[in-house]
Amino acid sequence: MTTQGTSDPSMASTPPVIDYEGSPYRTAFWEGQGRDYEDAAERLALQRLLPPTGKRIAEIGAGFGRLADLYQGYEQIILFDYSRTLLQEAVTRWGHDPRFVFVAGNIYQLSLAKASLDALVMVRVMHHLADVPLALTQIRRVLHRGSIAVLEYANKRNVKSMARWLFGRQDWSPTDPLPVEFVKLNYDFHPAWMWEQFAGAQLHVRRQLGVSHFRTPLLKRALPAATLATIDSWLFGPGGRYPLAPSVFVQLEAELASEEQPSQGRLADVTDLFSCPACGADRSFRLEHETQLVCQSCSKRYAKQFGIWDFKEPLD
Repeated sequence: MTTQGTSDPSMASTPPVIDYEGSPYRTAFWEGQGRDYEDAAERLALQRLLPPTGKRIAEIGAGFGRLADLYQGYEQIILFDYSRTLLQEAVTRWGHDPRFVFVAGNIYQLSLAKASLDALVMVRVMHHLADVPLALTQIRRVLHRGSIAVLEYANKRNVKSMARWLFGRQDWSPTDPLPVEFVKLNYDFHPAWMWEQFAGAQLHVRRQLGVSHFRTPLLKRALPAATLATIDSWLFGPGGRYPLAPSVFVQLEAELASEEQPSQGRLADVTDLFSCPACGADRSFRLEHETQLVCQSCSKRYAKQFGIWDFKEPLD
């Protein structure tokens, strides 16, 4: 993993991001790495918070498409990530399904059009965000009246963190409301601080769940992952009232003006789906040769390569 910012000088500077380009994230972190319980618990939380059907859904930070099978009730499924190589793994797995659209881009210049989504998911991304308010502003922009967003964040006020602090094994307090960067571009957040950010972005919290209460090697060895996740799910609701779990899932709806309605464009029309990350113009693209989009506002050109619409950098 590397840290990068926007490299195109014509585009506005953005906060640094972690780049998983070339990373063996799927095999090094998930598959065969003892995280079946976390995967199962996160799936149960999403199933509880995410509407099962709809027109258009996007997962931000979708990576290799680990959770994409949960979105099968949607007419169009957008997998968005900063890493082209992780998205290429998602293309290999899901590219046969015409409902999927694969997009490489930066969350701080989210290349999806205003009010274009009925649902949005973002899991295991917030803890890498140096500028949470900016990211939430972008998320709010792509929602419309009636949209649902399900976001996950890392909770600094978890039981393990509190124990470590009490016994002098960490120097920061889990009760301090400010975020803590414990490793470069890896943050834990206090629930009260996160609620302030949601309110500032005009995102209303409808439900909150505490997830992954049993994230310890001893318990994961003692019980099957599915069993442990099911027991964990019994605590989702109570754990959401005063989160002590390391992971918190929130269901949000946008507090928007009445004129902000769902996009009426055809789902198959990519010119209706995207906004230009360079100039911010919505639905300004002209499609050329089926594999290039040209912004009619700033003339920036973006290409579809190996099944992925690449908005990280323009062609010219």
